[in-house]
Amino acid sequence: MTEDLDAFRAETRAWLEENCPAAMREPVRSDKDACWGGRNYVPSCPEQKQWLDRMGARGWTVPDWPKAYGGGGLTAAETKVLREEMKRINARNPLNSFGISMLGPALLKYGSEAQKLEHLPRIARGEIRWCQGYSEPNAGSDLAGLATSAEDMGDHFLVNGQKVWTSYADEADWIFCLVRTDKSVKQAGISFLLFDMASEGVSTKPILLISGYSPFCETFFDNVKVPKANLVHELNKGWDVAKYLLGHEREMISGFGLAAGEDPLVTAARKGIDPLLRAQVALFEVRARAFSAMSEKFLDELKAGKAHPAQPSMMKYYGTELNKTRHELLMAAGGSDTLEWESAASNHGAAPRAWLRTKANSIEGGTSEIQLNIIAKRILDLPS
Repeated sequence: MTEDLDAFRAETRAWLEENCPAAMREPVRSDKDACWGGRNYVPSCPEQKQWLDRMGARGWTVPDWPKAYGGGGLTAAETKVLREEMKRINARNPLNSFGISMLGPALLKYGSEAQKLEHLPRIARGEIRWCQGYSEPNAGSDLAGLATSAEDMGDHFLVNGQKVWTSYADEADWIFCLVRTDKSVKQAGISFLLFDMASEGVSTKPILLISGYSPFCETFFDNVKVPKANLVHELNKGWDVAKYLLGHEREMISGFGLAAGEDPLVTAARKGIDPLLRAQVALFEVRARAFSAMSEKFLDELKAGKAHPAQPSMMKYYGTELNKTRHELLMAAGGSDTLEWESAASNHGAAPRAWLRTKANSIEGGTSEIQLNIIAKRILDLPS
């Protein structure tokens, strides 16, 4: 097996060297450098689209998904080798996608064969961009209290209601959405639907954040017709899908605590910042490396079916705090220059805007307080 992995590593290294464009080995400077795909996708440069197409054709945007669904069909060990070889050359992620990080795993577990064949290959190739319809104005941390309804109309559902904090809803092609199909019970009355954001009756309104950006939206449904075939799992069993997907969302958010390539904070420290700040950066780097090792262990346990159900909450909480600390130290290392907000010299305030954006990490995917409650009850076995 070791010999097989060594051969796979050599083949992978050679392929990446030949096929990863030089521009895709440069550090990501802003959100515009990230590839999200979708029907209206406009690449930031030709190399970005080239990198997506090459990785998508090989199934390496989702290397551990089955080949039948657009994946690479790699084993867990091979997937790890691929990640290591991409990191070695600082290759950018070819595709950022809620379809990959959240919906895909849920469809693999709960979707029908027809749903898998329809949606997963298009997710893998970056053809459809997804958003998540979970939180509502009166159902955030108490998600099971959601009120958006789906009325059974015979051959379709009629969806009415509102979602909020819907990330990139104004740019998404499809939505995976929690709806209420039985008002007499709470969790047991929720279903999980998929539908096109271009459907009649769907509208979005961006929410302006303190950072100056609007990644979140209010999303409205007014008599939206959704085919019955778009129901995932069983009627009124959507809470099972929701919980499973939340675990993967928290895993994704925990990854914010891991910098791709060399951490810019460490780079700043090497340029000779204040000795006291250097000490804080050194402590941060130790914690970041420990978290990276823990994340790798958790992913191995997750793929082997041995992970604790509450472990994503632990990873999400610590990854969130780590990412907030990184950006606070970056602000400190930059001094007064990092307070500049609009000029081209500061990349239009990239540092302070990114710092302010990290505050949302403590809320999205379940607040830090909720995660600590889950850790206390499910892992530490403390009394309620």
